[in-house]
Amino acid sequence: MLQIRDAQSSDVAQIARVHTHVWRETMRALAPPSAFEALDANHRLRYWTAKLADDDPHQHVAIAEIGSQVVGIGAVGRPSDPIFGSRAEIKNLYVMPDDQGQGIGTRILKDLAAHAEASGYRSVALGVVKGNERAAGFYEALGAKKIGEFRDPGPIWRSDNVVYGWDEIDQLLS
Repeated sequence: MLQIRDAQSSDVAQIARVHTHVWRETMRALAPPSAFEALDANHRLRYWTAKLADDDPHQHVAIAEIGSQVVGIGAVGRPSDPIFGSRAEIKNLYVMPDDQGQGIGTRILKDLAAHAEASGYRSVALGVVKGNERAAGFYEALGAKKIGEFRDPGPIWRSDNVVYGWDEIDQLLS
């Protein structure tokens, strides 16, 4: 049975595993080889350990579990770039390939939107790497609109992104 819950520090290894696997699968044709070398499981483990230790009340990390297996992850927080304006930023949303198409991503996204609303945000947005048409289609099907584009300054790979947003957070919560 699928359960969406708040991530705990004890989940960090499974979160890093999902992030690494899904990111590598999705970005295979989009990211340069140097990004694949640098963004390995150890990098993701350090990233998520730090994220889960951060006590920023605007940040929220959710996981989707089936049994005791993490099959999806998501995170929301303060906007990282001016293009997001006053919208909360969905920082991560990954669902294992074999579990996609079952509504798991939608449920995680709704959980993140509910947390953003509880933190005082009225809208949310996220960046999608240019060329990731599957993700773009997923967000558009949920009512997201293109807001603009930006270059993610990421510490390793500076990806070009299309920003999608929901100007009314209720669009995701209904």
